[in-house]
Amino acid sequence: MNDNSIMRSPGPGGRGHWLDAYMPETQLAVQQPKLIDMAAIRGIVFRQRWLLIGTVVLALVIGLIVTLLATPMYEARSTVRIEPYGTFIVEGQNVEQGIASTQVYDLLSTQMSVIKSRSLAKTVAANLDLGNRPGFLGDVDAQRPPNMTDAKWAETKRDMAAAKLQGGVDASLPENNWIIEIAYHSDDPKIAAEMANAYAAAFVASDTSDTIANNEYAQNVLSEQIDVVRERLREAEEAANLYARNAGIIVQPNLTDEEGRTTTLTASNLGSINDRVAAARAARIAAEQRWRTVQNIPASQLPEVQGNPALQQLLANRAAKQAELAEMRQRYDDQFPQVQTLIAQIGALDSQIGRIASDIKATVRSEYVVALNQERALQSELNSATGDTLAEQDSQVQYGVLQREAQALRDQLQALLTRFNQVSTAANVDSGTINPLDAAVVPTSPYAPSLMRNMGIALVLGFALAAGLAVLRETLDDRIRSFDEVEDKIGLPLLGHTPFVEDRDIETEGANRFSSLMEAYASIRSAIDFAIPRERNVIQLTSSQAGEGKSTTAVILAELFAGVGRKTLLVDADLRRPSVASLLDIEKPKVGLVEVLLGHTDLASAVVGGKHENLDILPIGQVPNNPAELFASSLLRDFIEARREEYSLVIFDSSPILGLADAPMLARLVDGTVFVLEANKVHFGQVRSAIKRLRASGGQPIGAILTKYRALQAGESYGYGYGYYEYGKDL
Repeated sequence: MNDNSIMRSPGPGGRGHWLDAYMPETQLAVQQPKLIDMAAIRGIVFRQRWLLIGTVVLALVIGLIVTLLATPMYEARSTVRIEPYGTFIVEGQNVEQGIASTQVYDLLSTQMSVIKSRSLAKTVAANLDLGNRPGFLGDVDAQRPPNMTDAKWAETKRDMAAAKLQGGVDASLPENNWIIEIAYHSDDPKIAAEMANAYAAAFVASDTSDTIANNEYAQNVLSEQIDVVRERLREAEEAANLYARNAGIIVQPNLTDEEGRTTTLTASNLGSINDRVAAARAARIAAEQRWRTVQNIPASQLPEVQGNPALQQLLANRAAKQAELAEMRQRYDDQFPQVQTLIAQIGALDSQIGRIASDIKATVRSEYVVALNQERALQSELNSATGDTLAEQDSQVQYGVLQREAQALRDQLQALLTRFNQVSTAANVDSGTINPLDAAVVPTSPYAPSLMRNMGIALVLGFALAAGLAVLRETLDDRIRSFDEVEDKIGLPLLGHTPFVEDRDIETEGANRFSSLMEAYASIRSAIDFAIPRERNVIQLTSSQAGEGKSTTAVILAELFAGVGRKTLLVDADLRRPSVASLLDIEKPKVGLVEVLLGHTDLASAVVGGKHENLDILPIGQVPNNPAELFASSLLRDFIEARREEYSLVIFDSSPILGLADAPMLARLVDGTVFVLEANKVHFGQVRSAIKRLRASGGQPIGAILTKYRALQAGESYGYGYGYYEYGKDL
């Protein structure tokens, strides 16, 4: 890269915007904060290591003390088996509704809550009379209120015993079974076993008593319902009978229809008449057909006539008479008396035969007439019975409603009586839904305090507290530690960083050009050399506060620039606390920058040379009383303009910015300001205020140098920060 490629058109007053090419985008737009990564976590752990170690050790010590001072506690366990669906010995024990298979563990959880309930604790306390038991509650009589009665005090002690029981009992459900473990904790192993067994017995007894109580309750409820239903049935039957009497409905219990329902007298009569009408109609049709068949046939030709025995006898007699007449006429004429007699007899027989034939035919017609009259009479009676039946059917609608209501009540009463008999039979039989399994034994060793468990808890809590304190401390501490924070928080490009070196080792490190310190400064020199063009050859080194390595950096950079052949002038511009001369082991001069500015001496007489080739040093002679006025005058501007052409590079080591006006006034005269930051010391707020003040005065910061950088403090490994600086050290 050449110098022209990084220059821009100068702005007003000859001060261009050439620095904009080197200003990172973070100056224009603040970057989004990064999430905490492993490097940040490592840095926090290293920086807060003593806090973390101390907090964890303190937590462990407290856990050890608490464990040693804690009272030994014993735990006894008894077990009970749960039968969710019960064992029903007789009918009626399943009064309660059953539960679904998916609700079994809900039932078991409910049973565990019952075990830990205050109600069961009161039952156990009452069973064992723990309120009056010496040693269980301790000396509680001394706590008795003065005006409390004996009964009230006894009840209070029972409540106290129940509260103590409730605090010591626990219930658990092992996986994949229906067995509940009842545990009791106490400082006395015998009491722990006794209370665990007492809880199991009370729990089983409560289930049995609940079953009996439920059956008794069911009996009472069923008895009340039976009485109510019986009374309602009586009222329903009376209402049905009264309505039937008023409506004239007579029921015949012995007669039923095809559907098995009883019929009334009216309906029965209608059926009977209907059958008779049908028979009469059939008889009339038969008689009518017979009459119409013989109506136009001569009587003598009727089959009935020809088959009549009496008529046959008459016909036989007539035939005999006619034969006799025929025989007589052969001998006598019709005048013969015997012939006359036979003719008369034959005529009489013909009359008699005709009369009988006519009577037989008349009989057929008479049968038809009789059948027709009977049909008409029965039809009339049927019409009358039908009207009565229809009228009765209208009444039977309401009567049927009353009858159905009564029948429903009869069925309900029968069901209640059957259920009552079942419940009465099963009232005192235990269904066995909860049964004791294993009794608790007296424990031989305490379960608490557990040293390993308490130390583990103390360790976890210690780590949590230490982490919280470390995070809180880091949140409140805004010191700059890493490279990323320089650019992200400050908005200046990082020109480089120097490793942390002890004060006693600085001289040794500075004498070795291959040391990590000198390699770091060599890198910084190159960054500055590329950051500013050659014609902009006046730079200032400053910091937010004293002691950040600003003067040391200025001296070493001046020596390095001189070492690469650039004629360099190092000016000690810290008129408050000059330190360049002492850093270079130069005897305090009598004249220096102030005298040159005031014209009391020339530059050649004030500079110190010979320390390094191409390096002139202008220290401070006499510290003035008015350094701010001196920097505000035009003398410093004239001095800088005169040195631009004389030297390739002019470096000002100025005072810190905060609290002083010297560095901001100098910053507006130089071509660029290098900001020196000490890692793990300077706070972000201070740096931000210093840079804001520097820019407000017209200064142009070109970048920052992070001094005394500790990789471990920033969360990086040691080799990350220093390894490459010592490349070639073994050659």
